[in-house]
Amino acid sequence: MSAEDLEKYETEMELQLYREYRDVVGLFTYVVETERRFYLTNSVDLQVRGTDNGEVYFEVTMQDAWVWDMYRPARFVKNVRVVTFKDVNVEELAKSDFEMPSEQ
Repeated sequence: MSAEDLEKYETEMELQLYREYRDVVGLFTYVVETERRFYLTNSVDLQVRGTDNGEVYFEVTMQDAWVWDMYRPARFVKNVRVVTFKDVNVEELAKSDFEMPSEQ
């Protein structure tokens, strides 16, 4: 497989992922971003934890989530638990955020 073939394949996978996202975003209430993944979910619990030496980390649990990851064969996940020392962003989607531009 040439570099050009690989690039074309990845571009097609990204387009397919975007289309899937567009189809499912209206089903979810929250967007959760971590340093490694982007999730859509209706149930999210974010807990701030501390270690014995004073470091702070985040524990995020989600149920029935959709994961933005073009390399996963199944993007719907029943339960997710993320533990990270990096930033976590949780946003509640407004209904107007669900309106995607139409393809022409």
